[in-house]
Amino acid sequence: MGLSEINERIAKAEQDAGRVGQTTLIAVSKVQPAERVEAVLQEGHRVFGENRVQEAQDKWPAWREAYDGVELHLLGPLQTNKARPAMELFDVIHSVDRPKIARRIASMAQELGRCPGVFLQVNTGEEPQKAGVLPSEADAFVAEARALELPVLGLMCIPPVDEHPSMHFALLAKLAARNGLEGLSMGMSSDFEQAIALGATHVRVGSAIFGARAGTA
Repeated sequence: MGLSEINERIAKAEQDAGRVGQTTLIAVSKVQPAERVEAVLQEGHRVFGENRVQEAQDKWPAWREAYDGVELHLLGPLQTNKARPAMELFDVIHSVDRPKIARRIASMAQELGRCPGVFLQVNTGEEPQKAGVLPSEADAFVAEARALELPVLGLMCIPPVDEHPSMHFALLAKLAARNGLEGLSMGMSSDFEQAIALGATHVRVGSAIFGARAGTA
């Protein structure tokens, strides 16, 4: 499919929703061969997402030297012992999924004198195996993160694979609006147009841009 087609589809979805120019495309480069990522960089795209701190540390410093304006987003779960390197490397962290990691980020921010923007992850499907606070806990989590003086950009969710995503996108949008948050990190390769229709400000697209990840069919 490729970057240009995804950008065209985003533009159409924005136009249909009356939200032109309000969506940031995060190219999810996790486990992608270097040549595929280089090709997207050479096309001029600069916003990328990674799932693992170590993988990002191994490859992005060199690309940041070679290409101006790279913006790096952490999408995967963050362990407390990885908070410092994550905060040093990433511009935005989408997976602040519990009060403990929020407190760790706040502590590190005091030490480092800077803090990436953060999205608070909500487990909209209330799945026991999935990270994020429950919807009923979202208001309190937002209040705690703000009390810690974290730069909260908005909320993030990953809908259950066996449910229609739109109901989860709508729930996340409702929770964000109730808390005065504009940022909505939601929507992936298979459903980003539905997410844009329901207010997504950041969509996370990998396979539709790069092709199947290394080691997958």
